[in-house]
Amino acid sequence: MTDYSRATVAQLVDCDTVIDVRSPAEFAEDHIPGAINCPVLDNDERVRVGTLYKQVSPFEARKVGATLVARNIARHIEEQFLQHPKSWRPLVYCWRGGQRSGAFTHILREVGWSARRLDGGYKSWRHHVIEDLAALPAKLRFTVITGPTGSGKSRLLEALATQGAQVLHLEQLAAHKGSVLGGLPDEPQPSQKMFETRLHSVLASLDQARPVYVEAESRRIGLLNLPDAINLAIHSSACMRVEASLESRVDFLLRDYDYLCNTGALAEILPRLKEIQGKERIERWQGLAEEGDFRSLVAELLVQHYDPLYGRSQQRSFSQLGTAAVHATDDLSPAAIDALAARVLASN
Repeated sequence: MTDYSRATVAQLVDCDTVIDVRSPAEFAEDHIPGAINCPVLDNDERVRVGTLYKQVSPFEARKVGATLVARNIARHIEEQFLQHPKSWRPLVYCWRGGQRSGAFTHILREVGWSARRLDGGYKSWRHHVIEDLAALPAKLRFTVITGPTGSGKSRLLEALATQGAQVLHLEQLAAHKGSVLGGLPDEPQPSQKMFETRLHSVLASLDQARPVYVEAESRRIGLLNLPDAINLAIHSSACMRVEASLESRVDFLLRDYDYLCNTGALAEILPRLKEIQGKERIERWQGLAEEGDFRSLVAELLVQHYDPLYGRSQQRSFSQLGTAAVHATDDLSPAAIDALAARVLASN
C-alpha cells in the first residue's frame, strides 16, 4: 500500500516547498538547494536535548524535546505557513527522515496539507549527490581554459556564459580564486558538502550535447577538494590556452585583486610563500608592498613564483595541453575579454 506521507529524492520536483527542520548549524553546512530552514530544535536546544539523552535518560530527553519541538513547529506554522491554501504540498526532511521531520510532517498533515517526509532525510539526498558526482562528469564534453596566472581565465568564463556558452565556474562555486592569494575578502568558502551540492546543481543542469567551458584547476581550491570524477574528466579533456602579455596580466591582477593592494593584507599572506621562495625574497616583496609599489610586486610574483609553478603543474596535469588552441592577447580589459570570448566561441 502506498504511503502518501513519504517521498523519495526523485519526488522533490513534485513539491511546492522543501522544509529543512534540522538545526541552523546543520543547515549551514549543507542543505537541499532551495530548502528553507525551519528548525524544530535550534543549535542550543539540540545540544541540551542530546546532553539529557546521554547523561540522564532517553525518556527525560524526549519529554523536554517534545515540548521544544511542539513549540517551534507551532511558531513556524504561525509565522510562515498560515497563508498557504489547502492545495499546498510541502516536503519535510531532517537528518535521517526520523522523529524531527516525522513530527513536523504529522502536524502539517493534521492541518490538512498534503505534506510528505523525505525517506532517509538529508542522508538520502547526500547519497544522491555523491552518486551523480561520480557519474555525470564522464557524460560531459569539457573544454579547459588554460593560461598562466593573471590571464583572466575566470573573467573569460563569465564572458562566455554571458554570451550563451555553458560553463562550470569552479572558483565561483568554491568562493576562492585558487591560489595562496585567492581567498575572497567578504565571502568564506562553503563546506565541502555544500561545495559538492553546488557542483551537483550545475552539472545536473547542463546539456550533455553541448560543450562545457571550465578553468584549469588543481585538485584543491583553497580548502576544498574537487571530487575525483570531475578532476579526472577535466584533466583529460581538450584544452585551449590564453597567452597574454606580462604587462596585460599585471594590469589585470591589479584590478582583480585591488582589495589586496595594502600592506596589512599582504603582510599576512606573503610569508606563506617563504618555504618556496626563501626569507630574502619574501622580505623584498614585503618591502615593495610597504612602498606601495604593487606593480613591481605583482610582476615579480608572476615571473618568479606563479609562472614557473603553473608551467610545471599544467604540463603534468593536463594530458591534451600540447594540442591546445592558442588565443593571444595583450589586453585584458573587460571589453577585450568580451571580444576574446566571442573569438573563442566563433572558433569552435
